[in-house]
Order: sequence, then structure tokens, then C-alpha cells
Amino acid sequence: MTLHHNHKIFIALGSNLGDRFENLCDAVDLIEQQLGLIIKVAPVYEVPAMGFDGNDFLNSCILVHAIKTPAEALEILQGIEKSMGRLPKTGESYENRVIDLDILLYDDVIMDDPQLTVPHPHMLDRDFVLKPLSAIASDVEHPVLKKTIGSLAFSKELEHLVEESGISLSRKQILDNLISKNKSSLDNDHLALNRFPIDQLNFIAIEGNIGSGKTSLAHKISEDFKGKCVLERFADNPFLPLFYEDKERYSFPLEMSFLADRYQQLSDDVAQHELFSNFTVADYYVIKSLIFSKITLHSEEYALYKRLFNMMYKELVKPDLYVYLYQTEERLLENIKKRGRDYEQNIEASYLAQIQQGYSDFIRSQKDLKIKVIDVTDLDFVNNQADYIKVLEQISEAIVAN
Repeated sequence: MTLHHNHKIFIALGSNLGDRFENLCDAVDLIEQQLGLIIKVAPVYEVPAMGFDGNDFLNSCILVHAIKTPAEALEILQGIEKSMGRLPKTGESYENRVIDLDILLYDDVIMDDPQLTVPHPHMLDRDFVLKPLSAIASDVEHPVLKKTIGSLAFSKELEHLVEESGISLSRKQILDNLISKNKSSLDNDHLALNRFPIDQLNFIAIEGNIGSGKTSLAHKISEDFKGKCVLERFADNPFLPLFYEDKERYSFPLEMSFLADRYQQLSDDVAQHELFSNFTVADYYVIKSLIFSKITLHSEEYALYKRLFNMMYKELVKPDLYVYLYQTEERLLENIKKRGRDYEQNIEASYLAQIQQGYSDFIRSQKDLKIKVIDVTDLDFVNNQADYIKVLEQISEAIVAN
């Protein structure tokens, strides 16, 4: 499976037509729905139009985590501008505009393309860009100048920017526009955590059938919310490809090796917190060992296996939230085929149905674990940002529920 890593994209926003503040809020909302998760929001500043005779601007900056390339990000931002009513320029000079969205920084990438140049070539000449950017990227290094944004902003005269009365709470208002029930404090600069309180957990386990996307989701959540990611080491198991060729012969050694490895990994990685991680998220929990072994083992083997499992299970840390991703067998087979692992291509729908039933029986019987089942059959939370937000909202609802 190819895991898509987040890119840190700093974007400048400006508006000087209509309800300027509402335009900024709408743009931020569309960016989060179409491009990536909003991580930081800068204060909003009001400044006179520069380079032409026009209305005063409201300007701000945001940090977005996204898997898109620079070209893809640019295309999305231009589409948002168009959907909000921005018109093409009619002349060579600057003009009034409903919304203006510019990519300032994209990781530490340096590129000069006819369609896009990063870092933005004029960001250091525009105080109305540099000051809000420095509020959320003070320690970020300019990839060309090798100086921090904070030091570059400090070296310029920025006093003429006005953070007016009524605009001083604009960060909170933009955040409230994204999630109406937001109760967060702006003291935490990682604003995504305020809207999706995943950091309230110590350990979240994400499970699902083969091909459900549990690894992709665990990876995305760990990157967006500064979590420690624990991924199952199935690729290193020498019995797995053999099992798919001869289930009768290799079921027991496969399940025993998985159990030993899962127990060791969860004991070592979940129990030990890392200094810069808010929580731990895993793409499995040890209970899957019991579910899969019940399907694959003979009754005598399963009885022995269950005795060993129970001895190990009582020693492990239990997840604060257990998330199960449900997909239909038809969709799972499509996903399995798409990711192209040779040893998985002969998996049958009946086998997936057995696994599905095993998870269903486990979930219904549980009284000690806090469980959230999310139907992701019609969601593509890897490539569709809006679907990812839907999943995060459901996880957040489970966290705050009694």
C-alpha cells in the first residue's frame, strides 16, 4: 500500500469586495473541504489596496495539510476562486476581487513554473502577507533565503497594518465558521485538534476488514494530529503468502506468528509515549487475532490458541476508542484488486464475509470497549477531503459522547 504523506502548504487569503470577512470564512471552508485539513489560521488584518485605487483588503494566512501536488493544489484554489465569483483580470494592473488565494510556501520546495512559483516571489515585499504568515510560521525557514519567516518579518516595518477592533477575534470566527459547535481555545496553535478532539485520547485503534482503508486512515490521522502511528507489520510475515496458497497447512503458524508480533508491538509501541506525540493511533488491535483465528483454525487448534490469547490480552493496554471501518464485500474486493498485492488476488467474497461476521459478533458482545462503527462504503477518505472530514466528525462525536 502506498501511503500518501501530507505536505505543509501556507496559503494567503485576501478579499476587498462584498462581505470581505464572510468571503474569507467561505474560502477557508472550501479549502478544507477540497484541499486539506486546516491546521493553523492567522489573524485577519485590514490594509489599503496596494498598487491600484480600490477598496481596503482583509488579509490572512492559513496552514493546510494536503496530499496534493503543487499543481493540483493550485488548480483547486483557482477553482475555489472561480466558484466564489472571482473574475479574470481585464487589464495589467491589480483589481478589486472577491477572493484571492496564493500559495506562499509548499514544504521546502523551490520551483519556478510558468503557472506557479514557490516560494511566492512577492511574499517578502507585501507586509499584508508577511505579517499574518509570520503569526503561524515564525519558525519556518524560507527555503531560498535560509532565514526564518519570523526573522524576515521582524526586519521589516509592519506597523501600518491595522488589526482593527472587531477583527481581533477573527481567527476564532473563522474557526467557528468551519465547525459551528467549536468550543476551542486559540491558545493551542494546532487548531485542528480543537475542532476534532482526537488528542483527548491516549490510544485509538482503527480496524476493518481486508482492504477497508484502516492503514491509510491511521496514517492520515497521525500526521494531521501529531500522533504516534503504529502500523501492523504484516508485510514481514513469511507465512502470509504461504497461507493464501495453502490455508490448511499454514493457518496455525500464521496466526501464532501474528499474535506474537502484535503482542510485542502493542506492548512496546503503545505503552511507551513519545515526547512529541499527543496520542497513539494503530491500524489494528490484538482482538483481530482472535477473529481471524476462529475462521482459519480447526476447533482444537483454536481452543489452544484462545488460551494463549487470553493470557496475553489481559496484559495489553486497551484503546480509549475502537473504530471499525465497515465496507461491503464488493467494495473490499475492488480495493484489494486496486492495491495489487499478488498474494491477495485470490481472496474470495465468502472469506471476507466470514471476517465481517467475526467483527460483527465481537462488536455486539463488547461491554468494556468504546466502539464506533463507521460505514465508509461510499467514502474515499484518502483522495476526497470532504469524505475525510466526515470520518473525523464521526470519530469526534464518539469521543465526546457519554
